[in-house]
Amino acid sequence: MAVLAEERARPTLIEAIPAADPAPLGLAAFALTTFILSGHNASFIPDIAWLGLAFFYGGLVQLLAGMWEFRNRNVFGATAFSTYGGFWMALGFFVTIILVSKTAAAAVAGANLLNGLAWFLLAFSIFNFYMLLWSTRVSVAVCGVFLTLQITECLLTAGFFTEAHGGTPWLTHAGGWAGIATAAVAWYTSAAGVINGMSPERNVLPVGAPIWGRLPILSRMGSPMPRRTEA
Repeated sequence: MAVLAEERARPTLIEAIPAADPAPLGLAAFALTTFILSGHNASFIPDIAWLGLAFFYGGLVQLLAGMWEFRNRNVFGATAFSTYGGFWMALGFFVTIILVSKTAAAAVAGANLLNGLAWFLLAFSIFNFYMLLWSTRVSVAVCGVFLTLQITECLLTAGFFTEAHGGTPWLTHAGGWAGIATAAVAWYTSAAGVINGMSPERNVLPVGAPIWGRLPILSRMGSPMPRRTEA
């Protein structure tokens, strides 16, 4: 009996197998959705074309990529993809409610809609700013995504505030073109992740070494992206 009890008490060891890198998928979803909405902000793509993408590709797919990054113990990727998946879902839901509910539409009548969008983007630009700092620990390409996105969000925030107070939409249009540049950088980074993941012996498309360790002041500060390691 004592032998049986001892055998039952022994833990079962399960080897953790990492999932495939979800970053190229998350970046592709972000890039395409950003391109379509930015094309509208730049005034050459119809308004409603981005809405379905916001729910499913930019929203759900990015959120799933974030969850898979948690599985891979990548705190940076998990935080970035999950947050921007939520961003697209929240924005899509906000616009959908306005379209289907007269009460919601009345609540954001006049300048309230543009002011609401400006504050929404301002809040996300704060999040994006510190992610931009920490992206210097990942690669030049990823840093480029967050840098162009920071410019986009700042331009759109200023543009929506300006329009809400009777100004012209030129800053919003500029934000749209900056968003297109953001999408291009994100698409490149996604493509590099796909082909480099298929070619483990060498990098086919360069993404650039992390900037963090190459700047003396930053290398002394240590890494902002700790990863758990297996015991």
